[in-house]
Amino acid sequence: MSYAVGYDEHWQRDIGYGVPATCDYPHCGEEINRCLAHVCGGRLYGGERGCGLYFCGKHLFLSTVQLCERCVGKRRRRPFQPTPDTLRWLYHKMTDLSWAAWRADENGLPGSSAKCSPAVVKSTR
Repeated sequence: MSYAVGYDEHWQRDIGYGVPATCDYPHCGEEINRCLAHVCGGRLYGGERGCGLYFCGKHLFLSTVQLCERCVGKRRRRPFQPTPDTLRWLYHKMTDLSWAAWRADENGLPGSSAKCSPAVVKSTR
């Protein structure tokens, strides 16, 4: 089994070590990927204790599991707002041949990022 690319239904976004991303801590901007090493909770979708968001090393704290500041301690707080997908990732999904079947299946469905054409993504790079 590979964790290169998957999908998190709760946060409605792609996850995995093959997904370039930005730290979910507000205004951080650190480039990471959405792998298990960066997920709050240390397990897919955050496990039992984490929120399932992805953070750089500066914003994850190691106790018995790695947690963000909102999930550390006995009293968990509301999670941060997740950062949007990077333009690099969106451009890859909209142009790479490996995503052609997905684009064909998803095109025009509500909530689909396939509505964002490669030309639009490229023009905002």
